[in-house]
Amino acid sequence: MRVHHLDCATLCPPGGRLVSGGGSGSSPAKLVCHCLLLELPDGLALVDTGLGLEDCATPARRLGVTASLIRPVLDPAQTAVRQVEALGFHARDVRHLLITHLDLDHAGGLSDFPDATVHLLADEHAAAMARRFRDRSRYRPAQWAHGPRWSLYRPEGEAWFGFDCVRALEGLPPEVLMVPLAGHSRGHSGVAVRGERGWLLHAGDAYYHRSELDPDRRRCPPLLRLFGHVTAEDAAARLENLERIRQLAVENAGEVQVFSAHDPVELDRFR
Repeated sequence: MRVHHLDCATLCPPGGRLVSGGGSGSSPAKLVCHCLLLELPDGLALVDTGLGLEDCATPARRLGVTASLIRPVLDPAQTAVRQVEALGFHARDVRHLLITHLDLDHAGGLSDFPDATVHLLADEHAAAMARRFRDRSRYRPAQWAHGPRWSLYRPEGEAWFGFDCVRALEGLPPEVLMVPLAGHSRGHSGVAVRGERGWLLHAGDAYYHRSELDPDRRRCPPLLRLFGHVTAEDAAARLENLERIRQLAVENAGEVQVFSAHDPVELDRFR
């Protein structure tokens, strides 16, 4: 399986090194939206979508007040659909969208692939549809107003490196599976992919900065750490899963490569 690493939105929140860990304190930080494009025998699949064309065209309607916090670069060329086309494919070739969670910076491109099946943990779908008061800034119904074809899952199946997982994903090969990592959101998951060089684990927002996995000096820029705590649906579960991811990354470094959704240095490593 061929895997492409894409950046499907650049985010420039204020805070500089207090968010990104480098640069000055007065300059904007730089975060990415690290997505995967998978070349499957019968089509393409995307792991997360970043922001979409409509997000770029009408950010106030689609993203709401959150746009003023994350300050995305609204570049249509950076959307997943335009990057898919630049690789010589068509939007209709994308048959599957595997979404770690439905936060607006992960699900904005859903409407650019209206014919694709959207694979998601059922708990995440339920939380997004209920959209409680505290969730209104993270879930934006305009991003799925086109009526996607949802394929929803409960955590079940043979374990993967000690993690519960969903292996039987509708229409997808066994080399692609979902790994429940609740905490950041109610139904947050990672997506594991067996590529040409072993397993990749897209950990979504289970962590934010590469140094959080450092076995000797675990740290995270202070504003990014605060953001992770404030936005967590279940802070204790998030920290528990983060510790398990650390162990996975250290104990199985030769078999599994782990990365998060927003760290630009991690993205550069794979590119």
